[in-house]
Amino acid sequence: MPANRLRLVVGLGNPGKKYENTRHNAGFMVADKIAQDFNISFDKTRSDTVFGRGLIQNSDVLLAKPMAFMNRSGPPLQKLAHYFRIPGEDMLVIHDDIDLAFGRLKIKEKGGHGGHNGIRSIMDAFGGGDFVRLRIGVGRSEAGENVTDHVLGRFSDDKAEIVARVIAVARDAVVTVLCEGTKFGMNALNTADLHTGWDRRRDLFHYTCRYGQECPGR
Repeated sequence: MPANRLRLVVGLGNPGKKYENTRHNAGFMVADKIAQDFNISFDKTRSDTVFGRGLIQNSDVLLAKPMAFMNRSGPPLQKLAHYFRIPGEDMLVIHDDIDLAFGRLKIKEKGGHGGHNGIRSIMDAFGGGDFVRLRIGVGRSEAGENVTDHVLGRFSDDKAEIVARVIAVARDAVVTVLCEGTKFGMNALNTADLHTGWDRRRDLFHYTCRYGQECPGR
């Protein structure tokens, strides 16, 4: 992500209390954590998207959550990005991923949609997949459970601690991408398993900007 430019950080999910804290709303959960920790309020609305603008370290960021349903996320985001003149390569999208085991996170620089309807919609609206993704592993459904029921279901209580860890590290991964660049974030994060490697993996995030130095965003 280029330095000294307004960036768009997006958490994907479905709107409404019915879908709060479901697996499919992992992107919303991370976006809410970022908003809380960096004092960014979702106090603006444009084109079915709630968003706020603020600094994540020294990076100027729009933090957004589309309020259309998941499979219609793309058009509202494209309109928001167009209004603020933010190209796709300056966008980071946070989303759930059933092809990634629960407790895993992965940064992806660009690519296809992998069957994810939210990413598919964004790719259609932006005309391609040249944007960074932070994939939140929610794992595959158990035998006899269909995919829709799985992603619209909630994490079990015994996984609450790991979910909290995942959200916290996902928040830090976003900061890393903004401050240190996508490739640095990929190298630090993509082999992490938060079931076992929590403390060791978190130590690998090297946020020079966290300690008051410049945040290059290279």
